[in-house]
Amino acid sequence: MTINFLDRGEGRIAYTVRGEGPLVICLPGMGELRSIYRFTEPVLVDAGYRVAVLDLRGHGDSDDGFRDHDDEALASDALALVDHLGGPAFLVGNSMGGSAAILAAAAEPTKITGLVLLGALVRDPKLNPVLGLAMRLLLLKPWGPAAWRAYLKTLYPGRPPADQAEHLAEIAANFRRGDHWRSFVKTTKLSHAVVEGRLGAVRAPALVVMGEKDPDFPDPAGEARYTADRLNGELMLVPNSGHYPMTEYPELVNPALVTFVNRVSSNA
Repeated sequence: MTINFLDRGEGRIAYTVRGEGPLVICLPGMGELRSIYRFTEPVLVDAGYRVAVLDLRGHGDSDDGFRDHDDEALASDALALVDHLGGPAFLVGNSMGGSAAILAAAAEPTKITGLVLLGALVRDPKLNPVLGLAMRLLLLKPWGPAAWRAYLKTLYPGRPPADQAEHLAEIAANFRRGDHWRSFVKTTKLSHAVVEGRLGAVRAPALVVMGEKDPDFPDPAGEARYTADRLNGELMLVPNSGHYPMTEYPELVNPALVTFVNRVSSNA
């Protein structure tokens, strides 16, 4: 598949595009790659959509050297890609990709047709300061990449995909590219407080998908209900799933995602 690049001034964002029809843009989460949507993209293409999947700043095939790596930066990249490819667009966002999708929809409502939020982080969790310090220490080299890989494994408590080992190896190789590890560490320092303050400004229809065992949240179901309520959105809880329900249980998530996008498209 051809890798395309969008110049953002400080550097380039890498993305791929497949299919024909209404535009869908998929946004990965922190530390992840375009391939996190490997089970999502082909289903949307087969359903009649033009699907773009991007790499975060300093991740995958995107450049290093960016100053900002937070939710607002990713939201600006998403909106720039909507303009470049010709919108409006659905935004599908996982983790901080969901955070950015919300900010983009709040900032430019006419450019966003709808939102699909997969384990989205819409506010800062209440963390023990000691745990926060421990996480920062874990991300120091030389043990940082191995610690992050071990942490990623905990985010799949249900049924990890059959190609999990290959995917984790791809992430490990990504951290060895250029200055990607440093870019990733910068990304871990973001705050989602700005997202919570913009929830009320979103007018796009939203589907909130959450794994019932997502370890990133003390109460995953409660967090998902909070998000869906604030967005007046639909809610789907995925039993036994963690932070990546679209890769653990694509046979459950994909039909709901396509049904939602089809319905919103027909009403647009």
